[in-house]
Amino acid sequence: MNFVIFVIAMGALTWGAQLLIGQSERIALKLKISEFIIGATLIALGTSLPEMGSSIAASYVNKPQIAIANVIGSNIINITLVLASVFLIATKMNPSRDFFAKDSTWALLPALIFLLMILDGSITRFDGALLLLLMGAYILFLMQDAKNLVEEHIEEHIEEIDIRKFSWTKTFLMILGALILIVIGAHFTIESASEIAKTFGVSEWTIGIVLVALGTSLPEFVISITASFKGKIDMAIGNIIGSNMANTSVVLGTAALTKPMPIDGMSYIFDIATMIVATFLLVFIMATKLYNKSAGIGLIIILGLFLNNTLQHL
Repeated sequence: MNFVIFVIAMGALTWGAQLLIGQSERIALKLKISEFIIGATLIALGTSLPEMGSSIAASYVNKPQIAIANVIGSNIINITLVLASVFLIATKMNPSRDFFAKDSTWALLPALIFLLMILDGSITRFDGALLLLLMGAYILFLMQDAKNLVEEHIEEHIEEIDIRKFSWTKTFLMILGALILIVIGAHFTIESASEIAKTFGVSEWTIGIVLVALGTSLPEFVISITASFKGKIDMAIGNIIGSNMANTSVVLGTAALTKPMPIDGMSYIFDIATMIVATFLLVFIMATKLYNKSAGIGLIIILGLFLNNTLQHL
């Protein structure tokens, strides 16, 4: 029964996130915000809502292991599964953006700051505030960078989303409904995941880093794969970089502000190391412009090693 509740709750989380993303995009197009800003901020933040909801709920009910494991697992899955799938599925991969020059710092910085923060065995409220400031700095960077971008894709999106039927009242009601779905879904996701862990005798960390992380990464997966099918590789890669930034800064930061979270880094050294290695590999791919199927296979190998190690501890 707990597994059924978990699946339904994850469905509510994902549906709520998709609904919120769709309405956010409509608002962005109504206000004539560029496609790059939509992908790097609204969509990246929107796809991180399931992680945010579940991590805040976990922190609030004194289950910090699920909250932290969810962020680490989601970051690993975003790179090794979602990005790998983009590389393996996309038939044409020639992003116009120089991700290494513009985004490599923002890919690495959250992971390195996370490492520094857990050295004292806890992610405090002060740490949480600093993480939120990091996201603020990232958004400021994107806004500054976007001034040099030509909004050449806005008309294309307007054709896909008919904003002539736009209604502020309907939009805000749908956003409210999406937030309710996310909050309720997050609560039952954590409660059911905790019960599943107890039933099978596995740790809450393991449940968080695999089951919850896989579930909360569904929006990133759906949006990135859809973008790659449409040939929007810049949006697909940008969504993953932005989502990992949002996971570490906003999700972890908000959860820490809710309640300080203790963590014994040495107990989870393999998982943390996997996240760092995957992040460095992402930067290497951006530096060498290795946007092809061989890079996708390399990322899948790291995912396989990660899952094999996790399953051995069940």
